[in-house]
Amino acid sequence: MAPGDGEQLLSYPIPSDTALGPPAEWARLRQRCPVAKVALPSGDEASLLTRYDDVKRVLSDPRFTRLLNADDAARVSDSESGGVFNSSMARSLPQGGEGHQRWRRMVAKWFTAKRMNGLRPGIEAMAERLIDAMLVHGHPADLKAHLAFPLPVWVICDLLGVPDSDRDRFAHWSDTLLNLTRYRQDEVDAAQAEFADYMAAHVAAKRTGPGEDLLGELITATDPGGHRMSDAELVATGQALLVAGHETTANMIGKMLAMLLADRSHWERLLADRSLVRTAVEEALRFDANPGFGMPRYIGEDAEVADTVLPRGTTVVCSMAAANRDETAFEGAGELTLDRSPNPHLAFGAGAHSCLGQALARTELQATLEVLLRRLPTLELAVSVAELRRLEGLAVGGLRELPVRW
Repeated sequence: MAPGDGEQLLSYPIPSDTALGPPAEWARLRQRCPVAKVALPSGDEASLLTRYDDVKRVLSDPRFTRLLNADDAARVSDSESGGVFNSSMARSLPQGGEGHQRWRRMVAKWFTAKRMNGLRPGIEAMAERLIDAMLVHGHPADLKAHLAFPLPVWVICDLLGVPDSDRDRFAHWSDTLLNLTRYRQDEVDAAQAEFADYMAAHVAAKRTGPGEDLLGELITATDPGGHRMSDAELVATGQALLVAGHETTANMIGKMLAMLLADRSHWERLLADRSLVRTAVEEALRFDANPGFGMPRYIGEDAEVADTVLPRGTTVVCSMAAANRDETAFEGAGELTLDRSPNPHLAFGAGAHSCLGQALARTELQATLEVLLRRLPTLELAVSVAELRRLEGLAVGGLRELPVRW
């Protein structure tokens, strides 16, 4: 509830008692306070949405923008810059209107379902090699370190034409962007300057020998109006895809496997019927109660949501994960149902800013699950579900590690 209703301002993100379960507050907020006042890690105030219809409508409404560097917008992180949502990377890309759509159309050509399916054999082959190495290591093993993290890094590095041998540097740069509380402002600034310099050098090298990767093609690509991306846009595009392309998927692979192994009857059902892999991936995406921050939006005019007037200058946080547990949108929303169909979850957002790489994420999740079912049918958690630990403080949610045996 809002402070005026006699309750303390909720701190956001809302903590949960377990690594895989939702915060108890979600259900209460959906029922009693669909527009809740919350305090962000910065201390600034925002309005939190938790109902399916409200979240979907706001994410699809062009009045709710990504202009989070407006003077009266709430800062998300506790650093001066406000974290990933206010980073120089975000500011270098068009955040709305025709400029954003033009950028999106130019990049989206690379992320069609057909093109992603073409990548699938290579993704499966890399998953096989990573599992081979994990088998040599022996169990118990951390599935996140051995498979869930290195696989998406390899995939996105291959797409961008950057060496995956630099993955430890990418991981640090991503962490400074995505962490809401860990780093001082000078540490954030230094890491992001290094990241921008690295990507600028990569773009410059691509200009002399473009190659067949995404950035190489974007350097020479034009839209129907003859527009080409500037160097700043190319650098920011590379940064955005590198961060979004590995951190979110790496964490989702780990969470998906944890969900399926937490109640091993789910794993047994998939072993018996591999045709359920596609719907199981979609259900894991819907069921994920630890996705991180959600999507912040800024409203530059008065607007009404759930019979509540949001004054101009309000920063709104859309919790897609809370919306995906809304019983009015999903029958048995609190149950993991592997054959759920249809499944119109909001894990990838909605509207003009929905996740550009969702076809790639789906391909990686499906391929990883297929290979693990085939190679390690006896896979199980090496710790109790209660011992699984969340990553804390990141804009992207995940598990610290996923100990398994087979």
